[in-house]
Amino acid sequence: MLDIILLGLNHKTAPVELRERLAFSKDEIAAALEAFQKNPAVIESVLFSTCNRVEILLATDNRLDALKAAKMFISEFKNIPVAGFEDALYIHDGDEAVRHIFRVASSLDSMMVGEPQILGQIKEAYLTATSKKTSGVILNRLLHRTFFVAKRVRTETGIGNHAVSISYAAIELGRKIFGSLEGKKVLLVGAGEMAELAVEHLIRNRAGDIVVANRTFERGVELAKNFNGKAIRFEEITDYLKTVDIIISSTGSPDFIIKRNQVKGVMRSRRNRPIFFIDIAVPRDIDPEINDLTNSYVYDIDDLKGVIDENIGDRNKEAGKGERIVDEAVIRFRQWYESLDAVPTIVALRDKMDAIAKTEIKKTLQNLNHLTDADRQAIYRMTNALINKILHDPTLFLKSNGYHGNKSIYLDTTRKLFKLDEW
Repeated sequence: MLDIILLGLNHKTAPVELRERLAFSKDEIAAALEAFQKNPAVIESVLFSTCNRVEILLATDNRLDALKAAKMFISEFKNIPVAGFEDALYIHDGDEAVRHIFRVASSLDSMMVGEPQILGQIKEAYLTATSKKTSGVILNRLLHRTFFVAKRVRTETGIGNHAVSISYAAIELGRKIFGSLEGKKVLLVGAGEMAELAVEHLIRNRAGDIVVANRTFERGVELAKNFNGKAIRFEEITDYLKTVDIIISSTGSPDFIIKRNQVKGVMRSRRNRPIFFIDIAVPRDIDPEINDLTNSYVYDIDDLKGVIDENIGDRNKEAGKGERIVDEAVIRFRQWYESLDAVPTIVALRDKMDAIAKTEIKKTLQNLNHLTDADRQAIYRMTNALINKILHDPTLFLKSNGYHGNKSIYLDTTRKLFKLDEW
C-alpha cells in the first residue's frame, strides 16, 4: 500500500517574507510536478500554492526518500537552503494528511475561516496535476472526496455566512483607517478574483472613484466596466498616486509593482495628504520601505489578521460543525483506502458472487419442488465450484506481486467493475 503524506507551510508557521520566497506560480507548479514524476519514490503528487500556504501532497512507497526529495526540490528550485525553511514545515501522514487537506479545502484552516477562494485554488492545482498525469488512483480519489467534503461544509453549516475574504478584510481595514470610505478614491492594482471581490465591498461602502490598473489592459477594462470605473495602463500608476487615497494591490508579480521612489516623488504634489497601501499579494506588490515616508502607510497580508480576528467567534461556532463533517469523511476515506489491499477486495468480490448465486438458486429451486435434498445440495456444490473456478485467476492476479505498474490501480478497477463499494 502507498503512504499518503503532506508537507507544507502556511500563515501559522511561516512569515510572509518566507511564504513569498517559496510561492510557486502556475508554470512553476507544472515544472515541480514534472520533477517529482522523475523521482522513483514519488508515485503521485499534487502541489498547491496560495498567498497563505505552499503544500505538497504525495503518494509514495518510500516515505523518507519522498520527503527528502520534496525538501531538496524546494531548496534547489527556490535557491534557499533546507535549513532556511525546514523549521516552518509541517508533515502529516495517513489520516492526518487526509484530514488536513479536507480542512484546508473547507476553509477550516484558512487565515479567515470560511473564505471561498481556497477551494478554487486547490481545484486549479489538481487540474494541473491531472494534465501532467502526476495524480493517480489514490490522489484522484482523495481530491474528489476533498471537493465533496468542502461542498458539504459550505452547504450544511453557516461557515460561509460568517466568513470574510481577504479582500473584505482589506476593505474593512481601509474603513477603519478613514472612519468611512464614502467618497474615497481607490486604485486597484490587478484585476483578478481578489480585485473583483474588493470592488463589491468598495461599492457597498460607497467608495468614490475606482480605478483599475492591470498588466493586461483589456482585462482591466472588462472589470472597470462592471462598476462604471476607469481602467488605466500600468505605466500610468505613478500619475494616479497623486490623487487616490487607497491602493489595493493583488497581482501575481514576482517583483514590487510600486516602489519607494515612485511614492516619494508624488508626495509633494499630494501636499503630504496621507496615502494608504493595502498589499494582499504574495509575493508582495508594494515596497515595504514606503512605510518610511511621511504620511505613507503600507499594510500587508499579515497585518489583516487583526481585522479577521474580530469575527472569529461566530465563524468558529459554525466551524465546529464543519470539523464533524471532516472527521466523518476521514473515516470513510480510510475505509476505501484500506479496501485497496488485496484481501478485503478479494473477500468482497467472493461475497458478492456468493450472494448473487444464492439469490438466483433460490429463485430457480422454487419451481423445482420434485428435487430431493441431495439434488439441491449438489446444485449448491456445483455453484460453489463454478465460483471458485471463475475467481481463481483473478484472485491469483490480485494477490500477486508481479504487477506491471501500480497495484492500487488493479484493486481500484476491480472494485469499480464489480461495484464492490456500492454493494
